[in-house]
Amino acid sequence: MRTYDVAIIGGGVIGASIAFELAAENLRAIVLDRQEPGREASWAAAGMLSPAPDSPRDLPLAPFALKSLQLYPQFAAAIEEASSKSTGYARDGALEVFFSAEADRERDARLRELRQLGIAAEAISADAAREMTGATGPAVRSALFLPDEGSVEPRLLIDALLTAARSRSVEIRGGCEVSSLTRDGDRCTGVVAANEKIAAEHVILAAGCFSSQAVNEPSLSAQAPTRPVRGQMLALRPKGGMGLQRVVRSEHAYLVPRKDGRIVAGSTLEEAGFEKQITAAGIAKILDATLDMCPELAGAQLIETWAGLRPGTPDDLPILGSTGLRGLWIATGHYRNGILLSAATAKLFRELISGGNVSFGVRQFSPARFADRQVRAAQTPV
Repeated sequence: MRTYDVAIIGGGVIGASIAFELAAENLRAIVLDRQEPGREASWAAAGMLSPAPDSPRDLPLAPFALKSLQLYPQFAAAIEEASSKSTGYARDGALEVFFSAEADRERDARLRELRQLGIAAEAISADAAREMTGATGPAVRSALFLPDEGSVEPRLLIDALLTAARSRSVEIRGGCEVSSLTRDGDRCTGVVAANEKIAAEHVILAAGCFSSQAVNEPSLSAQAPTRPVRGQMLALRPKGGMGLQRVVRSEHAYLVPRKDGRIVAGSTLEEAGFEKQITAAGIAKILDATLDMCPELAGAQLIETWAGLRPGTPDDLPILGSTGLRGLWIATGHYRNGILLSAATAKLFRELISGGNVSFGVRQFSPARFADRQVRAAQTPV
């Protein structure tokens, strides 16, 4: 039986980032993925690095997201140095655009919200937005510029991250499904994967939307109630060299430019189970919202469509921290923000596992919140 300091269940951007950070503490880590590492939600993501909340449900996440954005330049640089590969990281700022007759009022309300959260933003005119992007159309009536935001290319990021982790002696196994945990009393002592017992002082569940069913362990499933939320995406190649200079988004869609001239557009939010197929309605919805923002893209070539499964949770917030079983941790449920939150999540678990001072307030993301709700619900008279 092989022995490690840490066994991580899940080889997406969260699991790989944690392994990369833990290896910097000279901890021996193994990453176990049920399929090819990095080919689920991480591969399908757009790569926006934005701490701005999408809805009121996201407000508790904003401080953690903002901290992760601040960590990202160093995080990306460390990955690139260790892997000798690009992550596609760019910090060009982003535009949030508004269309309605009340666009200025909506923009100003959003500006107040962002500033209260400590997120840098400034109001700009529609004309200024067109100058800054080179592409927004006449339907845009007002805009915000968020100067600190950026993006990465997720497929480059996950490839570089896995390479960087291996360079720090992390063992990464694909096609290696974990079937059960091993335990000694109230302590987790490792896992069984592909019929092999693997001993580890710490086990971290980071299996994205598969976390709730990754291990046949009812108590663990109760603390990691993830579900798949499908997001369809597409990529365009503009004609004539028309390029987008930075991320542009509205309440209906977003556009993320790539360094090779492609523009990634997304996305849908669909409760479709584990079905990853592309639908005509989903792609049409993205294209309609895209052309509202940038009508010049009407002649662009549609070069790729794909879908991914985000790890949703009952409250749309991540699940981070210890469980009732000593040595067992959860790092999942990052929903639409896995790429952004990878930097802070990796640092958080480096601090938790190494026993250092924890620099994040993440009690609201504890796995215990779901178990506590189940207990309260069972105690409530019918």
